[in-house]
Amino acid sequence: MAGDQLTVLNALDVAKTQLYHFTAIVIAGMGFFTDAYDLFCISLVTKLLGRIYYHVDGAKKPGTLPPNVSAAVNGVALCGTLAGQLFFGWLGDKLGRKKVYGITLILMVISSIASGLSFGKSAKGVIATLCFFRFWLGFGIGGDYPLSATIMSEYANKKTRGAFIAAVFAMQGFGILAGGIVALIVSSAFDHQFKAPPYSVDPVGSTAPEADYVWRIVLMVGALPAALTYYWRMRMPETARYTALVAKNAKQAAADMSKVLQVELESEEDKVAKISQSDSHSFGLFSREFLKRHGLHLFGTTSTWFLLDIAFYSQNLFQKDIFSAIGWIPPAATMNAIHEVYKIARAQTLIALCSTVPGYWFTVAFIDYMGRFAIQMMGFFFMTVFMFALAIPYHHWTLKPNRIGFVIMYSLTFFFANFGPNATTFVVPAEIFPARLRSTCHGISAAAGKAGAIVGAFGFLYAAQSKDPTKRDAGYPAGIGVKNSLIMLGVVNFVGMICTLCVPESKGRSLEELSRENEENGETDQTANATGRTVPV
Repeated sequence: MAGDQLTVLNALDVAKTQLYHFTAIVIAGMGFFTDAYDLFCISLVTKLLGRIYYHVDGAKKPGTLPPNVSAAVNGVALCGTLAGQLFFGWLGDKLGRKKVYGITLILMVISSIASGLSFGKSAKGVIATLCFFRFWLGFGIGGDYPLSATIMSEYANKKTRGAFIAAVFAMQGFGILAGGIVALIVSSAFDHQFKAPPYSVDPVGSTAPEADYVWRIVLMVGALPAALTYYWRMRMPETARYTALVAKNAKQAAADMSKVLQVELESEEDKVAKISQSDSHSFGLFSREFLKRHGLHLFGTTSTWFLLDIAFYSQNLFQKDIFSAIGWIPPAATMNAIHEVYKIARAQTLIALCSTVPGYWFTVAFIDYMGRFAIQMMGFFFMTVFMFALAIPYHHWTLKPNRIGFVIMYSLTFFFANFGPNATTFVVPAEIFPARLRSTCHGISAAAGKAGAIVGAFGFLYAAQSKDPTKRDAGYPAGIGVKNSLIMLGVVNFVGMICTLCVPESKGRSLEELSRENEENGETDQTANATGRTVPV
């Protein structure tokens, strides 16, 4: 029979939804708001960077970033995020969630400001320093993934835990939205103040000297929400699960949660000592026992996040075609540099408002009713269907009368990514692993996702290039084309459905039950298998 739950942890599990739950969502969520703003705002200003630093005299079109520079500017933060997820995930289990949380926030604030202050007059100097600081920005953002999820899961009650963790992740949608709004305000103000002709009229004059301030301001504003959150993050007590089960300080855990829950809680030092000596608290990440208990689950969380992010980050391939098709972004030569930023920001803001944000909040609303498994399976299923529906009759969608249909299908694909695996892959790793390895395993799962993001954003950027040289983006080699790329993405989503079978259902169960931390020595394998069931029944 499973060992008794600590009173302090049981009190958290059965607590009614209170103010401190919403405080934790906002504090953890503001980190994610900042993450999304910082990661996605670069796509709003890359065209402007091309115009400022890669202008070619006499060219018919404005300057653009060369393929290798574009890959570096857009991808370096993803590489930093991957490294940060692994490092800070591990550190969060060693030093505690709260302490490491503060470190990641400081790193994000400093790197955001430094990115906007990238120095040098030459293209090489500015881009090199921008990439350097964006790597470290990504490194800080990477730490926020496992720590935000783990803190929220360890504070939440078991009835609405999924919604709370998903709500933290849903702040990503507001971060993307805020990036677009800030870019709209800044570009609109500069465009009004510093009038410039379109590129077709005056190629040099179309880029006002003051345009160099626009991208710097947009990047630096990302430091504000992170800086404003720091004080509140440092006031949050360490989670009771880390303090009791990892630091083994029952007295401190009871004292902290007594203040949070506003009830008297017993410290139970003897019970903590007994739990810490059990077999379920002695194995490490690279042990045979971990492989036996959680190996399949870790494979499930890493593989599904990896496959999801390949498809999710590949959306960059089609956005420019979609925006042009529905007339949201006119040809570059018909605009000046600052007005182009305005048009791109407006398009991305509308996409975020209509497709991205609603998908996240559908997950928040339904995750504790439908369960993680059902939402993830449904999301991958519809992403597979819509990708194949876009791919197989691809020529049909390229015809002008059918382009609105293409936009609707595209939007539905990413609605079901957000009301589906994009949210659940973040939630589940924060619930199913032991407290002493929870942050590490979430970091490993998230890093696998970022590896998928790099494949999706850059592998498919090259793969989607046409075999016809006249239809290829400047500087890119021949690829397999958009149609074949969409078919491959459909297959990726289908494999995601299969890998979801390795992910356990965690709805309505305590973290200790899911991770089997409250088992006593000598429990039968039959009991273990019952609590570790993968597919819900």
